[in-house]
Amino acid sequence: MQRLVIIGGGIIGLATALKAARQKVAREVVLLEKDASTGGHQSSHNSGVLHCGLYYKPGSLKARLAVEGIREMVAFCGEYRIPHDICGKIVLAVDASEVVRLRELEARGTANGLRGLQWLEGSAIREIEPHAAGLAALRVPEEGIVDYAAVMRKMAELILAVGHQIRTNAPSLGIRSSGGRQIVSTPQGEIEADFVINCAGLHCDRVAKSAGLHPASRIIPFRGDYWKLAPAGEHLVRHLIYPVPDPTLPFLGVHFTRMIGGGIEAGPNAVLAFKREGYRRTDISLRDSWETFSFPGLYRFLKKYPGTTWSELRNSFSKTVFLKNLQRLIPEIRMEHISRQGGSGVRAQAIHRDGSLLMDFALEQKPDQIHLLNAPSPGATASFAIASHLLAQIPKTGTDSLPSGDS
Repeated sequence: MQRLVIIGGGIIGLATALKAARQKVAREVVLLEKDASTGGHQSSHNSGVLHCGLYYKPGSLKARLAVEGIREMVAFCGEYRIPHDICGKIVLAVDASEVVRLRELEARGTANGLRGLQWLEGSAIREIEPHAAGLAALRVPEEGIVDYAAVMRKMAELILAVGHQIRTNAPSLGIRSSGGRQIVSTPQGEIEADFVINCAGLHCDRVAKSAGLHPASRIIPFRGDYWKLAPAGEHLVRHLIYPVPDPTLPFLGVHFTRMIGGGIEAGPNAVLAFKREGYRRTDISLRDSWETFSFPGLYRFLKKYPGTTWSELRNSFSKTVFLKNLQRLIPEIRMEHISRQGGSGVRAQAIHRDGSLLMDFALEQKPDQIHLLNAPSPGATASFAIASHLLAQIPKTGTDSLPSGDS
């Protein structure tokens, strides 16, 4: 293959470009990023957690690629001395129904190949997290935290060092086939390719549509906000502390996260965003809002989950409600321990027209193209494994019909 074009300079696009370069998939790898620099959205607007595959349905892509991905990511960080810490986490069950769900999580984690899972009760919980309260907890020793921005800087450095290209300020405006070649239109001109991989994250469905596909799902942006703990409250959290999540939703609930640069964050909530890259409540895009609110799947989703929707909305606008959620895990935490607003992120969540959320990674293919259409958390952790999966779909000849995609 002469040229591979990858659209999207987030962590998955970077990982795919780096792996393609190392595997010599093409003589020339060109990574296109619409912004002035790479990794500016989901890849860096997150909690910096390394997820090891506890939550995901056994046999799913998320389960397999998270387990493979965290081990590869940790090895990469070790090789290039990128700040990371396998500090472990506990998932706390605070009532009887959550204990049942926690046992199910334990079974999932075991089926997915996680190592060292430990069931905790009573004093065993307090030994690890003295201020946490729950009927039971699951200790997950393989999870940790990392500096994803440093990971991406090193990825970009390695891509460029072997002579491949990263073009910034180069959004994909459309993809067409011509004479057996793929033509990607950008403001910098047209780029010919033998193969195109769409890793555009928050805009992946738009890129797919510009290539003539008609995805059954649409990206609906959900904003998540974090609060910083004041120094006086940081002693309340030693590692990572998570609640037992709702198994019907891909969101993990408000939790406590140690940050790789120091300090503790609490969050996030999950509320509809009015802009795909809207990190403040006041950020609005008319185009993005129209695409969200004209999509029938959104209303079917809201009808399915009215209680969750209302709860997350209250959690977003009321610091008092947010505090009560935190107190379920750590009763001692007080308002004075929540010092200031922390970061925020926007999750690119694909939703079907029937209102169901895509719970697994998903891709769609056509000749000489792959479109990654759902890769939120644990996408960053699993980025190297996702890259391997995408590259494995490319026919050895580069022009044969592609195998059927995952959905």
